[in-house]
Amino acid sequence: MTKTIFKGSAMLNPVPVVLITSKNKEGKINVFTVGWIGMACTKPPMITVAIRPERLSYEYIKESGDFVVNLPNSKLVREVDYCGVRSGKQIDKIKEMNFTVESSKDVTAPIISECPVALECKVISITPLGTHDLFLAEIVNTHVNNNLIDDAGKIHFEKADLITYSHGEYFSVNSSALGKFGYSVQKKNNKLKSKNKKKT
Repeated sequence: MTKTIFKGSAMLNPVPVVLITSKNKEGKINVFTVGWIGMACTKPPMITVAIRPERLSYEYIKESGDFVVNLPNSKLVREVDYCGVRSGKQIDKIKEMNFTVESSKDVTAPIISECPVALECKVISITPLGTHDLFLAEIVNTHVNNNLIDDAGKIHFEKADLITYSHGEYFSVNSSALGKFGYSVQKKNNKLKSKNKKKT
């Protein structure tokens, strides 16, 4: 298909949309919305977050050295948008959005109870890039709502009703899987063997 070429721009879509909480040394808590975030390493588990230096959370995170990534569901989309367009320098967004916060296990920043998943993160490094600085952080603990975990211990993120951000709009994550990791190279005879075993 014919394509239109655009000058290099931030066009990676969709991206996860999260609420990041932080706390300064005075005990003040802030929350803001982030779309530029992603996994960077498995062992140890590392995450990257791009933050503008003028953000209040930038100041808090740089001071404390930690933050929490809260994964919101579709019921919180209004709160997600509000926390992305309003500044914590003028208002208390935690209070305005009626968020319930609880203490983390190993970081100073709190967890938003209304979010089904939360990741405690400790900053490893900060790299200036331009409009944003890149924070590399280690995930030290992950909190997952019990109703997302089955009896076998599997986490069903598809039941969390998480949301994404794509070119200025919010979307729900479809709960129906398109495939499973490795299915494209799975040998057909393995499928047949498993079916035969069930028959016998």
